[in-house]
Amino acid sequence: MASLASTLFFSTSLLTSYAPSISSTTRFSISSADTNPSWGGVPDAVGLMDKYLNKRPRVSIGSSSANVEQEPQQLGNNVLQEMKHLLVVVSLIGRRFRAHVGSTGSAHHKARIEYENFVNQKQSVPYIVSRVGSKQEKEYRIRLTATLDVIRFLLNQGLAFKGHDETSTSSNRGNFLELLYWYSLRNDEVGQVVLKNAPGNNQMIAPSVQKDIVNACAVETTLEIMKELGDGLFSIMVDESRDCSVKEQMAIVVRYVNKNGEIIERFLALVHVKETSSRCLKMAIDFVFSKMELSLSRLRGQGYDEASNMRGEFNGLKALILKENPSAWYVHCFAHQLQLVCVAVCKANRHVSDFFGYVSPIVTVCGSSCKRADKLRQIEYERMVERIEKGEITSGKGLNQETSLLRPGDTRWGSHYLTLTRLASMWPSIVIVLETVFEDGVDQETSGKSKGLLQKMESFDFVFLMMFLKHLLGMIDPLSCALQYRDQNILNAINLIVTVKEDLQVFRESGWDDFLQEVEAFCRANEIDVPNMDKIVPRRIRMKNDGQSITNYHYYRVEIFYQVVDLISQEMRNHFSESSTDLLECMACLDPRNHFSNSNVDKLVHLVTLYPEDFSSMELNLLTKQLQSFVSDVRRDTRFSDVEDLGTLSKKMVETMKDKIFQLVYRLIKLVLLLPVATTSVERVFSVMKFVKSELRNRMGDDWLNDSLTV
Repeated sequence: MASLASTLFFSTSLLTSYAPSISSTTRFSISSADTNPSWGGVPDAVGLMDKYLNKRPRVSIGSSSANVEQEPQQLGNNVLQEMKHLLVVVSLIGRRFRAHVGSTGSAHHKARIEYENFVNQKQSVPYIVSRVGSKQEKEYRIRLTATLDVIRFLLNQGLAFKGHDETSTSSNRGNFLELLYWYSLRNDEVGQVVLKNAPGNNQMIAPSVQKDIVNACAVETTLEIMKELGDGLFSIMVDESRDCSVKEQMAIVVRYVNKNGEIIERFLALVHVKETSSRCLKMAIDFVFSKMELSLSRLRGQGYDEASNMRGEFNGLKALILKENPSAWYVHCFAHQLQLVCVAVCKANRHVSDFFGYVSPIVTVCGSSCKRADKLRQIEYERMVERIEKGEITSGKGLNQETSLLRPGDTRWGSHYLTLTRLASMWPSIVIVLETVFEDGVDQETSGKSKGLLQKMESFDFVFLMMFLKHLLGMIDPLSCALQYRDQNILNAINLIVTVKEDLQVFRESGWDDFLQEVEAFCRANEIDVPNMDKIVPRRIRMKNDGQSITNYHYYRVEIFYQVVDLISQEMRNHFSESSTDLLECMACLDPRNHFSNSNVDKLVHLVTLYPEDFSSMELNLLTKQLQSFVSDVRRDTRFSDVEDLGTLSKKMVETMKDKIFQLVYRLIKLVLLLPVATTSVERVFSVMKFVKSELRNRMGDDWLNDSLTV
């Protein structure tokens, strides 16, 4: 009976913290007189058994219905019966408790270890620091600084940290250890406290320590960005791309105006998304915003490409964000739209499409093998030397560099123009390589292909299209380069687009004669026959059975020159329709060129109504007078005489303290500057990502990759 009492005592002790749940699952009910107050009302098994052992004649056992008087022997039977129920409950709770505790690596055990370390004062940071002498502290700082220097260098160069074999006998222990060893040899102060000279538990060379340091640097970098942003408004640029391990990564870049009035674009995060649906991307953005403590209500602009999951009118990412924040205006990437103009022209016009259908094979034949590529470079080098000796071209720093042919791509901005430029400049060398391939071809198919390409190249039709498209794309290329500037603002971009449209119209109306002379001069220099413009075009060349006979002049000027120029102009209007929207028409009134000649107070007031969260009704009434005063003040101030764009105006207002005087105007200018122009900053993130996470480092984790890109 004594063992029964001890078992019951042990069982009730385990059930102390689970008393409320047990009382509802067992039939064992005891009166309040048999409970231990120190246990919070849990039945006192020792007291109960004491009653039995003393053989009291009658014991009162409470039940839910009434108290029943029982003999001591019957009491013992009841106790044993109820003990069975208790043991079942104890077994069930034990299984659940063990499942909660888990294995040695579970969260429970880790939390227990952290708590024990916390309460152990001898392991606390203040205690350890207080026990460390000044010499040890100095050595630790030197060791940490040297480690940070090595990590910073490796991150800036995008190099791997670990080596394949990092043992002491290895000839190459990896970039981190080798660079730290090199550093220690050239700095005696560092060499005395790192690697073998450091304490065994404080060498800072473990991969986990390296990742912790990089993560700490990434956190501090992000905190500095958030500190610079403060409580100000911002916009985001988002795009996704696949890395070398076939994982979809989404990059987020934030755009804001700092306290100096400058446009800043910073990389915020790289997030792995399992799918590219708009809802999945929206959830990833919400996760980053919550982590960075950013509010979606402060978002004033969003920039993406033309993918349906991004700019969909109903279920795209743009629409999902606009549902929560109507002030987050969307702008399609201008650089991407410009590339779509080039691609649309190449596919919509049969003459241009046929021309680029020959350009790609020419690039392939001349550069598909190392032998042909080397021959092309050698011939081009000898031709350059000869031209320099004749004085046809001049030599200098950065001039006449070694070049090669580049295949045009639908996703590479400016690639079409670069391909045509190199094709025209390397024309004689390319002809020689094609002739060599035809004469010394390894097979008849390659020889016949090179002959056909050579015959096509030496036709006036091919040269005309090459020079024509080179001239047209050359007019667009400066706009493409300007749109890739990080501090580009939307008003300046719109002005550049308008300039390109005007240049195209001028070229259409008055550029034909000069262009035709340029084409004829190129043909004479390369011994290509120039057709008589008054002769009838052969039917096989025109490839159009409409029963009309036209001259070469009409064919080249009307059916090619006018049609292609009109097609580019039309595509520019289609893809850059934002320039005619209500929002951007009002923004154009803030253009500071020619002393605010386009200023229109009514339109600017209407622009303010598009941002209802940023201007109260009282401020809206004050803005009209403040805009008039601001324009008059700036026109008289000579310090603003050379201001030609909105970005410079913003910085000049901060320098002259006018942002404090005209606060509402400056707030409006900042809202305009926040609108993203192009997603080039996001594209640069992906370029760096592919450099950092290469085929040799395809097992990089998502957190490690994000930290490496952030720092």
